[in-house]
Amino acid sequence: MTETLDRRRLLTSAVVGSAALAGATALGSLAPEAAFAAGEQSVEPGAPDPNFAEGRITGISAGMLLVTGSDMALWRIRITGGTSIWKLRPTTFDQVAVGDGLYARGLRLPDGTLAADSVWVNIVNVQAHIAAIGRNMLHLDHKGKRIVGHLVPGTSAARYNDTPAVADMSLLRVGKHVQVIGAWVPDTNEVEIATVYANA
Repeated sequence: MTETLDRRRLLTSAVVGSAALAGATALGSLAPEAAFAAGEQSVEPGAPDPNFAEGRITGISAGMLLVTGSDMALWRIRITGGTSIWKLRPTTFDQVAVGDGLYARGLRLPDGTLAADSVWVNIVNVQAHIAAIGRNMLHLDHKGKRIVGHLVPGTSAARYNDTPAVADMSLLRVGKHVQVIGAWVPDTNEVEIATVYANA
């Protein structure tokens, strides 16, 4: 029987600071993704980055996100007028919800809060095989675990052999290896797809 993918494993599949995410800008201006991959690092190898947070949102109050990290660290992340927010597409603070997972990069302030430059909500980067194709849906096999990928009209796109992104998913085939950038649907084994990378 195929197992479903739990939240921690799904979020662990997200790219955090890797150049592999830079190609995800194929949908247009996904500036948070590009910025996430780009920033200059001044942290010693292996040391925690004080300007980077990850975890699950446990509270929202007056422009502040209260987040519990996967290591149980507690974060207070301040959203400013200059914070870029990505949740399947560039979005606004009012679209962020308790229960969402996130990665955030910004500047650690003297009071311990993180003033966020960029926040990526529920972002995942999954390598998988297509197990089945349905109407506006891809059933993905990720290391023996099943993920349901929802195609979002007007948002989801495919890149075949490094060509520009297109809305046409007709070249996707069962059994093909794909890379999916998308947004996790909290507490499920489902993602909304931003970009599918595949060989035609």
